[in-house]
Amino acid sequence: MELSRLVWLLLCTVCLNTTPDVTVASGPNVLFIAVDDLNDWLGHLSGHPQARTPNIDRLAGRGVSFTRAYCSAPLCNPSRVSLLTGVEPSRSGVYGNGEKLRNKLPDAVTLMQYLRQHGYTARGGGKVFHSQKRAGDSDSWDFYFVPPPSKLKDRARPGTNLPKSAWAPWGPLDVADKDMFDVKVVNWAISELNQTHGKPFFLACGFTKPHLPWFVPRKYFDLHPLESIQLPATKDGDLDDVPNFGKKLAREVYDPSGERNFATPGGDHANVVAHDQWRKAVQAYLATISFVDAHVGRLLGALEQSEHADNTIIVLWGDHGWHLGQKHHWRKHALWETTTRTPLVVSAPDCTATNRICERPVSLIDLYPTIVELCGLPARNGLDGQSIVPLLKDPIMKWDRPALTTYGPGNHAVRTERWRFIRYRDGGEELYDHNADPHEWQNLATSSEHVDVIRELRESLPAERQR
Repeated sequence: MELSRLVWLLLCTVCLNTTPDVTVASGPNVLFIAVDDLNDWLGHLSGHPQARTPNIDRLAGRGVSFTRAYCSAPLCNPSRVSLLTGVEPSRSGVYGNGEKLRNKLPDAVTLMQYLRQHGYTARGGGKVFHSQKRAGDSDSWDFYFVPPPSKLKDRARPGTNLPKSAWAPWGPLDVADKDMFDVKVVNWAISELNQTHGKPFFLACGFTKPHLPWFVPRKYFDLHPLESIQLPATKDGDLDDVPNFGKKLAREVYDPSGERNFATPGGDHANVVAHDQWRKAVQAYLATISFVDAHVGRLLGALEQSEHADNTIIVLWGDHGWHLGQKHHWRKHALWETTTRTPLVVSAPDCTATNRICERPVSLIDLYPTIVELCGLPARNGLDGQSIVPLLKDPIMKWDRPALTTYGPGNHAVRTERWRFIRYRDGGEELYDHNADPHEWQNLATSSEHVDVIRELRESLPAERQR
């Protein structure tokens, strides 16, 4: 072997912590669209009757949309780290927003690194890892786009007559779309799609919305008139049969990184109701989703008009769900259905069914091996997920693998097609039968007739090996 070739191989091995595949990649491109704090309020998922998301719905029509897709953790950092490394929080020890990927997993090979090892270029912008202003993991990228600073927060915040104690970070902005952070990221991603690339690319476009605050241009609020807004279904006394730790999660914001908690005065839900903000909050969340959808549409339109249209896999995912009063809870930070469930749409030329809904439970942890397989690359050992390519080809095939969600040490939820089982570190448990109780209003964990169900579901709980 030539000396220069040998040196190149050694350098690649040092930089990427693995032996590189020197085969020039010829696989499909990947457009990777991450949406922050997005629950099932999309038209095709019928999560809210007033959701207006024609562009994401159109994408669902091009591929497979999973109605039971779940995050590995109901919090930004651990959800994204687990997806991008293929390592569950219970194994990595990345539980909260305070942990750093490379401190916990110094030798991890992220999805982007693995693709780069096999001839891909990885470029990203926006919120892909937890930090949207930085690459999040410099080893993962060939290039990462950081938008120029904006003066938006200094000149455009909606006025309010509410007291300082009120929690109401939402309202319309009288600004143009081009002033928004997410739009700048989409503009950059479109410029990438308009170029000719010498290698197959992994292009990540991360939306910060609909993460709080729900401040978007007024025209998106106009799509959802306040007087007609419908509130989510709730039940008085819903938390009465929930264990103490579950009640704690409902009223406080639990940060597993440092075992810290904080809450608005009286708890989020009581605060929102006391200040007559519930309907305004729902309007603002719907408006912010419509804002995201509009710019997902621009991104998809650019791809369709580009030379890459017929050779690009599209993956759209949310990092976790979001409560707006269901179970008297707001935000994420919990293990119920509304928090852990998230949209997942995959469209791959000649590899997926089209305009199909898959009701089998899957996890975001499954995306790493799935993308690797769709790109025609060698399977990677040591991942906690399982490729869902078989479901992309046959969405109604039998699939018995449950989805696992973890929120801090010892707190886990197991989801099958029928059941949600939650076990907290203090021994408290919840069990919900989604065939009869889709809102999770009746905790069956103390019912003697479900002992066998709980015993079986407990077998899917992880043996935690914190690093």
